[in-house]
Amino acid sequence: MKNICVFCGSGAGTLPAYSLAARRLGALIVQRGMGLVYGGADIGLMREVAEGALKENGNVTGVIPAGLVDKEIQHRALTELLVVENMHQRKAKMADLSEAFIALPGGLGTLEEFFEVLSWAQLGLHKKPCALLNVEGYYDGLIAFLNHAVEHRFVSPAHRQLVLVEKTPEAMLDAIAAYRPPAVDLWIKRGET
Repeated sequence: MKNICVFCGSGAGTLPAYSLAARRLGALIVQRGMGLVYGGADIGLMREVAEGALKENGNVTGVIPAGLVDKEIQHRALTELLVVENMHQRKAKMADLSEAFIALPGGLGTLEEFFEVLSWAQLGLHKKPCALLNVEGYYDGLIAFLNHAVEHRFVSPAHRQLVLVEKTPEAMLDAIAAYRPPAVDLWIKRGET
């Protein structure tokens, strides 16, 4: 595996554990011989994950839309900063550069990015791991919702297995290394309700 894409908040959140996990994840990605791909900003958890990787002399690629260069405050010490036209290009470029996706705590943008790559996996457009780093239970409610969607047959059990969940960066990278995509068919079979 060459690169891992990390989606995360442009804010730091309420708990110091979020920043600590972001820095640790960035460092571990490099220590395990991979590069980091992320949103290119120098604020919030985005900054923390990049700084963790950079302190290990890692390869860090940021991808940022031109319209967010000033708002998200681009990181100026990255290995590579790619400025694209819009969010669609950002997500596509991040996906093209990466072999796995991890969502640290974040807000609407983080969730949107994560669910887009997860839906691509559901559709069979890629077989890359999609993971939630559930720091201090941040994603407990989302995990409960996914299980609720399975119970109500809007998400198949096989597609629920596409979401890896771990509590620590170490366990997360171990799970990604061991990941084998489940054999899944279309999300709804004809004749089923």
